[in-house]
Amino acid sequence: MDCYTANWNPLGESAFYRKYELYSMDWDLKEELRDYLVAAAPYGGPIALLRNPWQKEKAASIRPVLEIYSASGMPLASLLWKSGPVVSLGWSAEEELLCVQEDGVVLVYGLHGDFRRHFSMGNEVLQNRVLDARIFHTEFGSGVAILTGAHRFTLSANVGDLKLRRMPEVPGLQSAPSCWTILCQDRVAHILLAVGPDLYLLDHAACSSVTPPGLAPGVSSFLQMAVSFTYRHLALFTDTGCIWMGTASLKEKLCEFNCNIRAPPKQMVWCSRPRSKERAVVVAWERRLMVVGDAPESIQFVLDEDSYLVPELDGVRIFSRSTHEFLHEVPVASEEIFKIASMAPGALLLEAQKEYEKESQKADEYLREIQELGQLTQAVQQCIEAAGHEHRPDMQKSLLRAASFGKCFLDRFPPDSFVRMCQDLRVLNAIRDYHIGIPLTYSQYKQLTIQVLLDRLVLRRLYPLAIQICQYLRLPEVQGVSRILAHWACYKVQQKDVSDEDVARAINQKLGDTPGVSYSDIAARAYGCGRTELAIKLLEYEPRSGEQVPLLLKMKRSKLALSKAIESGDTDLVFTVLLHLKNELNRGDFFMTLRNQPMALSLYRQFCKHQELETLKDLYNQDDNHQELGSFHIRSSYAEERIEGRVAALQTAADAFYKAKNEFAAKATEDQMRLLRLQRRLEDELGRQFLDLSLHDTVTTLILNGHNKRAEQLARDFRIPDKRLWWLKLTALADLEDWEELEKFSKSKKSPIGYLPFVEICMKQHNKYEAKKYASRVGPEQKVKALLLVGDVAQAADVAIERRNEAELSLVLSHCTGATDGATADKIQRARAQAQKK
Repeated sequence: MDCYTANWNPLGESAFYRKYELYSMDWDLKEELRDYLVAAAPYGGPIALLRNPWQKEKAASIRPVLEIYSASGMPLASLLWKSGPVVSLGWSAEEELLCVQEDGVVLVYGLHGDFRRHFSMGNEVLQNRVLDARIFHTEFGSGVAILTGAHRFTLSANVGDLKLRRMPEVPGLQSAPSCWTILCQDRVAHILLAVGPDLYLLDHAACSSVTPPGLAPGVSSFLQMAVSFTYRHLALFTDTGCIWMGTASLKEKLCEFNCNIRAPPKQMVWCSRPRSKERAVVVAWERRLMVVGDAPESIQFVLDEDSYLVPELDGVRIFSRSTHEFLHEVPVASEEIFKIASMAPGALLLEAQKEYEKESQKADEYLREIQELGQLTQAVQQCIEAAGHEHRPDMQKSLLRAASFGKCFLDRFPPDSFVRMCQDLRVLNAIRDYHIGIPLTYSQYKQLTIQVLLDRLVLRRLYPLAIQICQYLRLPEVQGVSRILAHWACYKVQQKDVSDEDVARAINQKLGDTPGVSYSDIAARAYGCGRTELAIKLLEYEPRSGEQVPLLLKMKRSKLALSKAIESGDTDLVFTVLLHLKNELNRGDFFMTLRNQPMALSLYRQFCKHQELETLKDLYNQDDNHQELGSFHIRSSYAEERIEGRVAALQTAADAFYKAKNEFAAKATEDQMRLLRLQRRLEDELGRQFLDLSLHDTVTTLILNGHNKRAEQLARDFRIPDKRLWWLKLTALADLEDWEELEKFSKSKKSPIGYLPFVEICMKQHNKYEAKKYASRVGPEQKVKALLLVGDVAQAADVAIERRNEAELSLVLSHCTGATDGATADKIQRARAQAQKK
């Protein structure tokens, strides 16, 4: 245990800081770090180095090389820089490298050196050039702040949604500020800068002077400033050698430390862990590293090489040409367990487990001591927590064995925390491997989340490891394996040295029908890489036509898209493709394409019937479809207001029907033309509305207006059958209640429809008197029904009995409802009884 705490350094009385090696760097740098522009991403992210040939002493003809390494020094990418002079490098939250050039253009590269995009910070920056730049991270994304040659600041809080903001001018600023940084307060990014002994805070509206509370007198300049990882605290290094630490709002002072060194430090960063009451700042000079806080003494380290500091959530990463180390405050659980002469429950439990392995009785003594104090549960939890903060696997195992040992003596200790810690540590140890090079701590891992970690593994193209982690943690396929396989497939299509056939087959063999994987997304990536044929092959594996068709249209494979849409049976999808084809092809080619697809042609005709009638006519003409063309002209005729235009359209329809050898339709159309001419003549002669009436309505209207002879003549001209004419005239005269004319009409000749309709029509008009006249003339088959209609139940019964018709007898019985019909009902029953005897 003494050996274990050998690298612990006390800062005051309440905190210890330790520095341990993460990796031995093997990147074989040709020069010192001071000769490079350096950028390292947080959360164990990659390191970018750009050798700076734009320094005066360097030859301007030398092209620099942009190199990207993992945190362990493994090379990820290297490319010759062919663009303009670079002022600053920085990593976005998505691990994209932002290279800020002198002309204000920001070039964005991927982790493997692939160029993604570029954007400009505005014309003002272009005209005045860039003096300095900062890349910063907020909860909204990654931002860029620029200091121009005009000593003005331009800022964008989110490079993913670029909105440039020109900050207010600082009064009297004639030269570059001695130091400046970004603060994030109230969800808004601000700039804090130092001009001599004064501090200014810039927001989107104003420039305000601020003063740190409790600052020691005699300060004539601020040389360096640092903001904590969470933007809550601020540190200022003055020319007097004092370091002021306080809240980022500059309203509260935490402490002040005099380091007695007036030389400006190369870097100053915060070093504090979440939820810790201790606040410490790490300051680096050429060969010295100092940790200062609210204590009279500081912790000092000698730097053998030029080093670079990377602030993290819970500490500071320090890397040089040969080593990569991590400096942090010793967590409470670890301190309580491993501190010399500690009597904490976790420390006793760890000793008990070690004695148990030695088969010593002291194990029982330690356990009894913990149990008597009722602290066994706390001891187990301490060991589990401390294991999470250990970097060495052997110490992790030792602490977890102690926790497992203590768990055996607890009745109801929930195993979730122990199991979860074992899983987390196995994942962390896997990604900390030298060949992976992501030295995440437990606190960083929990803040980052497993999903983001998987994304970063995918970004590094470590697909097998990402899949193994998903399977080990039993993540849902859609969130885990499926998503990773989809990323793998998108990377696979970029391998242009492999044939389309081989790539498509390999992707299908690997993915199969994996849920959550969209072949259309992979095909879209292939198309974006210029591999259209590969995209088409991949779309063959996509089961959803709705995903296939849009991409095929984008690839200008409209005819194939039409075939896929028709196969799907989705009419909306077919219409989408048809409208796209209509805009893409000339009229002739479009119609020819439709002719080869009968279903599409039918659907397009339906569309044209409601939207484009002229196009529909052209379709019928091209196909020589005279039958449909005739029907089209019939419909078109009703849109004509003038009778001449309507007749002309009908004549065209009749000609089309004759060409289609549909004589019935042609004759019917000619009859309609004749009727229209006749209706116009009747309107002129009689002064009433006849146009647009049917033939039957025309006859009925003539009868209603007393023009019986004209109605009969019209019936003869259009060969209306006698039965239909009698019905029309009967209905019309009854509506007029012209009973005298109706009687004359009934006696004009024998009725072709019989006389029961006369009875029904009269009763419908509630004229029982007239109905009785015609009931006597009704034939024997319908006599009973006619008598029942006029209410003569007794006579109807006599007729039914005489005819011996069972159906008629039952009908009469159903009408015998009152007491007066009792005798009639008895008569029918007797007649039935006699019939049964016979």
